Amino acid sequence: MQRLKTRPQFQAVLAGVIVARTTHFALHRNALDAMNAQTVPSKTHDTPDLFPVQDVWVGAMVPKRWAKRAVTRNAIKRQIYTVSADFSPRLSRSGWVIRLRRDFSRKEFVSASSEALKQAVCSEVQALMQAGAQAA
Repeated sequence: MQRLKTRPQFQAVLAGVIVARTTHFALHRNALDAMNAQTVPSKTHDTPDLFPVQDVWVGAMVPKRWAKRAVTRNAIKRQIYTVSADFSPRLSRSGWVIRLRRDFSRKEFVSASSEALKQAVCSEVQALMQAGAQAA
């Protein structure tokens, strides 16, 4: 499993389809062959491939709008990458982005990095990845 790191990589995957949604997350997917075909015509000799390895590429988007504290954003991202690593053998060789699309209630999850928040994120991301693995 490879991680998405650059803005063009995230944009290429987000240009694909939304495969699954949960209460707080959305799962985007785009096939690597479609993304590389889009980038080849404008490619010069100095420009590296957007996705140099044919593998499962996973990225996590946790905007400040939905998770104000950095501790919370980092905890959510850690959970996303941990669960996606478990599911990577079942996913197709594509680009995958898990995007937080709604905030977790601060009344329900008082602590910025509580076990309850981690469990809630983990269960939702597992459901999301399960749906994505079946759709792929």
